[in-house]
Amino acid sequence: MPASDLRSYTARVVIALALVAFGLLLWQLSGLVLLIFGAVVVAALLRAIVGQVVRFTRLPEGVALGVTVLVLAAGFALAMWLFGSQLAAQVATLRQTLPAAWAHFQAWLGNSPLGPTVHELTQRAQSSVSTVAARAGALAMSATGGIANMFLVLVGGIYLAAQPQLYRTGLLKLLPMRSRPAVDDALDASGYALRAWLGGQLVAMAVVGLLTGLGLWALGVPVALGLGIITALLDFVPIVGPILAAIPAILLAFTVSPEIALATLVLFVVLQQLEGHLLQPLIQQRAVDLPPALLLFSLFGIGALLGPPGVLLAAPLTVVLYVLVKRLYVVGALDTETPIPGRTAADTQVD
Repeated sequence: MPASDLRSYTARVVIALALVAFGLLLWQLSGLVLLIFGAVVVAALLRAIVGQVVRFTRLPEGVALGVTVLVLAAGFALAMWLFGSQLAAQVATLRQTLPAAWAHFQAWLGNSPLGPTVHELTQRAQSSVSTVAARAGALAMSATGGIANMFLVLVGGIYLAAQPQLYRTGLLKLLPMRSRPAVDDALDASGYALRAWLGGQLVAMAVVGLLTGLGLWALGVPVALGLGIITALLDFVPIVGPILAAIPAILLAFTVSPEIALATLVLFVVLQQLEGHLLQPLIQQRAVDLPPALLLFSLFGIGALLGPPGVLLAAPLTVVLYVLVKRLYVVGALDTETPIPGRTAADTQVD
């Protein structure tokens, strides 16, 4: 083998081994990678708000960011001062009422024709429930670590939002010169999609939470305010979140009557249809049209690999990866036209 070919082959082997080692390192540091991506999500949200502030006030970006952070912090503090005690009371009531609601549901189920079948299924799942209960203690013990991680994500997001070009330029300098234009454009497209998805998702969360709280209050379900807030927060996780939010609401509705429980189930189904057929299409129109099956499997796959933090960030992570694959692989490597958020067909031609 000629010396030049040997050097080329050796270089390719070294690069391949380096990529494998880098992948293993990322896997070992998956928790840190999730924290960094969480900071990127916070930064994207802050940059979207700052853009609107600069647009309407003509303030410098640095000043606009400072004003945005102060206003958000003051708004959160004001909300806690005005509604914190009421929310805490609602949560305490929810915690005290749920066991009684579960007992009431079991009593009603025992008198129904489905009682024996459901009881058998419950017995089969008892070991799984015990495992979850045992792990709940470990999760509670890690609450302090979770708060610290959240603080780290928020502070990191502020730093990223303050100097996004600095970190972006540093990332691009790690790539070969010929790859930088395509990657730079892909980062633009994924950032646009992430900001648009976050904005639309926050609107959807607020609408669904408000309608849920009002609907439960009209039905006479206890702790309607707390359940509405829980529904709004869990709605950040598509598909899975609304199902988890419906469980305590239906259980508490059983303390009123089985008919109210059925009406609560209908309420959640109607609201999810409203979100799926009206709100989400508007979000996808502005952001990226994610196939529902892809989103579903990404939620479970990322959750299985990375745990609860992975489930929380699975949707925005899927949005970013989906756009990067379309721009860098489908358009850049396969030379195939495909819609890119914020880009026209002329913008996505291969460089």
